[in-house]
Amino acid sequence: MQNAIYNDIVPAHRVRQIKEYYFSVKLKEIASLNAQGAGIISLGVGGPDRPPHPAVVDTLCREALKPEAHGYQPYVGIPALRAAYAKWYKKYFNVDLDPDSEIQPLIGSKEGILHTTLAFVNPGDGVLVPNPGYPTYTSVSKIAEAVIYNYDLTEDNNWEPDFDALERLPLERVKLMWVNYPHMPTGHKASISLFERLVAFGKKHNIVIVNDNPYSFILHRQQLSILSVPGAKDIAIEMNSLSKSHNMPGWRMGMVASNPAFINWILKVKSNVDSGQYKPMMLAAVKALECDSSWYEELNAEYRKRRVIAERIMDALGCHYDKEQAGLFVWGRIPDRYADAGELADDVLYQAHVFVVPGFIFGSNGNRYIRVSLCASQDNLREALNRINQYIKQ
Repeated sequence: MQNAIYNDIVPAHRVRQIKEYYFSVKLKEIASLNAQGAGIISLGVGGPDRPPHPAVVDTLCREALKPEAHGYQPYVGIPALRAAYAKWYKKYFNVDLDPDSEIQPLIGSKEGILHTTLAFVNPGDGVLVPNPGYPTYTSVSKIAEAVIYNYDLTEDNNWEPDFDALERLPLERVKLMWVNYPHMPTGHKASISLFERLVAFGKKHNIVIVNDNPYSFILHRQQLSILSVPGAKDIAIEMNSLSKSHNMPGWRMGMVASNPAFINWILKVKSNVDSGQYKPMMLAAVKALECDSSWYEELNAEYRKRRVIAERIMDALGCHYDKEQAGLFVWGRIPDRYADAGELADDVLYQAHVFVVPGFIFGSNGNRYIRVSLCASQDNLREALNRINQYIKQ
């Protein structure tokens, strides 16, 4: 009888339109293989494996010992955090932001993708999503019951939008456009000229342009923000995060910046979903944002060493890649002998016990590419290279 009752219950349409996140599924498979003794080396997820600056951890521990530290906090975050984000943007991006009205702290920028979509998009509205691109742009658009218009990014066009092709889409239906520079998964770097074209495109068609910008400090010498384009705040939003730049992925410390009206609309959604962030973590984030340039130099010195080994992995697999990529990954085109990236990734997983990401999870334009993460120690990267070399010799 109980089964009959459950069989009559079905999920909402939005749940049936989405799948469990690829990494959630794959990491469960890897855990099962490891339980059988496989010892998989994961070069998949872009989650920094090193700790934050010691002063950040010290601040968290010190503040957490205070009896008054554990209550609810403002939905807009504490003033010190918003001020620190504003100073950070001025120092590194040369963007002036009003900490009281143009910045909203987030529980990670992934949360901001959902809140921003719900703030701007009605069911049936159009959303421009890059192919390849971060899968959450697609899944969140589906949750919002939006109509997704994928726009192509290709290696031949330097992984930038084809604005002529964009003009042929039904842009009168589109409310939101997702961009992500430095780009994930390809590592293509931002440029002011690209941001200028995006802002002009958004204004021409009354489309809100959202730049998701968590990789600008990783193997990237010049920090760029779409908000640095004159007049960009009228139409553009930028999200950022401390996950990659400060080794704080599990802390879920992010932000969104734009004009006061846009920020207020996003806050209306957010304030009905959560109850603020933990104050000691916000104070520790302030300390992270106060790190000087030596922190980023040390961070990138390690990633440069790792990248050398990751490129050797790509070489061993016969993949072609751009040595000027930014971000936490190496993105490479697979040899023609493989049917697709899934075939190569599965061969490497099951034969060499190394997990690399097939590019198709980012969209059909990623089907001939794989991605290798730099979020593994040099020792693990070397061991992965050794295993792959042994597999190739078989």
